[in-house]
Amino acid sequence: MIFLYLFPFYLAVGAYLLFRIFHWTFVFAKPLNVLWFKISFGVVFFFCLLSPIFANLLPKCKFTIFIRRLSTYWLGVMCFMVMALTIIDIVRLILKHTRLKDSVLFTPKALVIIGTVTAVLLTAVCTYGLYNARNIKLRTYDIEVAKSCGETKDLKVALVADLHIGYSIGAKHVTNMVEKVNAINPDIVIIAGDIFDNSFDSLDDPDAICKAFKSLKSKYGTYATFGNHDIEEKLLMGFTLGKSSEKTNGKEMIEFLEKSDITLLRDEVALINDEFYIVGRRDAQKPSTKDGSRLSASELTENLDKSKPVIFVDHEPSQLQKVADAGADVDLSGHTHDGQIFPGNILVGMMWENSCGMIKKDNMYSIVTSGVGVFGPYMRVGTDSEICEVNIHFKG
Repeated sequence: MIFLYLFPFYLAVGAYLLFRIFHWTFVFAKPLNVLWFKISFGVVFFFCLLSPIFANLLPKCKFTIFIRRLSTYWLGVMCFMVMALTIIDIVRLILKHTRLKDSVLFTPKALVIIGTVTAVLLTAVCTYGLYNARNIKLRTYDIEVAKSCGETKDLKVALVADLHIGYSIGAKHVTNMVEKVNAINPDIVIIAGDIFDNSFDSLDDPDAICKAFKSLKSKYGTYATFGNHDIEEKLLMGFTLGKSSEKTNGKEMIEFLEKSDITLLRDEVALINDEFYIVGRRDAQKPSTKDGSRLSASELTENLDKSKPVIFVDHEPSQLQKVADAGADVDLSGHTHDGQIFPGNILVGMMWENSCGMIKKDNMYSIVTSGVGVFGPYMRVGTDSEICEVNIHFKG
């Protein structure tokens, strides 16, 4: 397992962070340089450092949920601590080879100032990240499709993705999302994968979440596809634990969606009101088939009346050209989270043709949402938790 190889590195990074904290507190407040403080602080620090492991070892209970959520906060804090110290250490290393090596920048007073400013900035950024992850925003797109859609001239689609319901995202966040979706009065609701966070058992209140989903209001109902995390799979800090011979969508997940009045499409097509098609694709990474395959875009559309609008729902925004060539007019996706935490948005922008937002591929619009929930660190910095309102105007 990859995690076993990376775990010593993770501990080493944590130990280095603790060493730098003690170095700063020794100069900042010498009374804190006592054994009882170091032991107490060290115990709390390593408890947070090991909280992702504790959360996976303990059986499900309220305390485990608390530890799991603590671990998601900790991972965000640790990410920014590592980024901050990496920048500081690189700058210090460069300056040590210049005339400034004997300047005031390397005095204890400078250490106190730099450490204090860094601590304040880290606190501010992490606090904002926690708030921003919970603050679901609305992004609106207006597009034109050169086809007739029967009597329908305009179609309002509410697109959501990447809820990652589990230990981090619970009933409260889902209820907030549903209220915001209902506020825009959509004609149809589309959920583009990663509804669950690799485990059905991790849901804090399944009945409340089901009730929230059932309260979604739209003209044509709610349609969904699964993503790469809608698989019963034990993860530790993003890495798979143990061996999984068949990575399939959990039976409880499928039954839960049925109870929630959500129509699941897995390489299936729904003709809505005899006017337009919703094509739901299996996930590219984990399609939940025995041979790991899924139908191609052209196979899904070969028997469709392409004079009608065709809306694809594919969790990952891949194969855009093939989807466009298959006759899709709109391709709705998620998966990327827009990187979730800066500079992740810059990195995913290099990895995907459309990492977030809207582009046009021939006559097809590709729209990718940054998602409603989070994966890993419960923070969003430089990105937003969002619902997309897609207004499709038919000009056939």
